Amino acid sequence: MTRKRNVAVLLYEHVDGLDFCGAFDIFATASDWGKDFYTYTVSEKSELLNTISSFTVAPKYNFSDCPKPDILVVPGGIGARTEMNNSELTSWIRCTSENAEIVLSICTGALLLAKADLLSGLKVTTNQRAMDLLAQVAPKDCEIVRNVRYVDNGKIVMSAGVTAGMDASLRVVSKLLGEERAVETASRLEYRWNREIL
Repeated sequence: MTRKRNVAVLLYEHVDGLDFCGAFDIFATASDWGKDFYTYTVSEKSELLNTISSFTVAPKYNFSDCPKPDILVVPGGIGARTEMNNSELTSWIRCTSENAEIVLSICTGALLLAKADLLSGLKVTTNQRAMDLLAQVAPKDCEIVRNVRYVDNGKIVMSAGVTAGMDASLRVVSKLLGEERAVETASRLEYRWNREIL
């Protein structure tokens, strides 16, 4: 029997709704009705947050009371360009990643991983419209990879923009629970999984 893993989905002001909701639903649906993953949201503070689409969301946990994540999902959004300079947030990502099994960035969540000093020596990607910014903030020994849905460095998995995060999330499900579970999850969501990988 596979042990139940905690999946923390990070939220912050002006996060992209589909970035975090897509990944959240992949892990929740893949969980075999809660047996395999406990998926929840977390933010720096316990307060309502605005997405870039102008709907508000209330995180379940804050940094001080969050269950220890086995999987950390770091979504993107226009807010990532501001939050990458939030040392509290990037320090929490860095510390949390030390004990996490997998860290998954979606879209411009890559900027937060870069500022958390997690990308040295890795293949990295992000939304095509943020590639130049990622190149500015990522370590010089990174390999910037364009025109892919996601890259898998082992512990660090990174997706391109928005819906590519669903493909990368399914990749993580496949790594942890097997390809059959990932295929079944995509089928339940009526989503066509793009398995392109580097």
